[in-house]
Amino acid sequence: MAASLNKAQIIGNITRDPEVRQTPNGQTVATIGVATNRKWTNKQTNEKQEEVEFHNVVVWGKLAEICQQYLKKGAKTYFDGRLKTRTWEDPDGKKNYRTEIIAENMIMLDSRGGGAPAPQSSAPAQNAAPAQNSPTPPAQNSAEEEVKIDDLPF
Repeated sequence: MAASLNKAQIIGNITRDPEVRQTPNGQTVATIGVATNRKWTNKQTNEKQEEVEFHNVVVWGKLAEICQQYLKKGAKTYFDGRLKTRTWEDPDGKKNYRTEIIAENMIMLDSRGGGAPAPQSSAPAQNAAPAQNSPTPPAQNSAEEEVKIDDLPF
């Protein structure tokens, strides 16, 4: 039997500050809008074209708290996770669908400014090893923390 794969990877700009809330059982969840774009040249008219897609990203737990703290509107960010489609019925009985990326990893791609502020504290980190699925917040003035598009593994 063949295996299946549900994997989503996007690099885009945050369209609004993350909306964070707590579930009734105390779990933190963040919803984030991300815009991606595709550019090409029309071969017949030689005219430049651009298409923008808007994605809904949902982040849970500690990673949601990190997103709330560091991600701001306009920040270029990488997310990877899986696709999930939710369905619900509105009060008028109309069935609604929403496909979301349930993010398992996030990487902030802006080096400075660009929506993602650097932390103000210069104190050493309390945890030497970051938790799985939780990126380490960017260090202030650290050249090692800068991530360039050419450094991404895809």
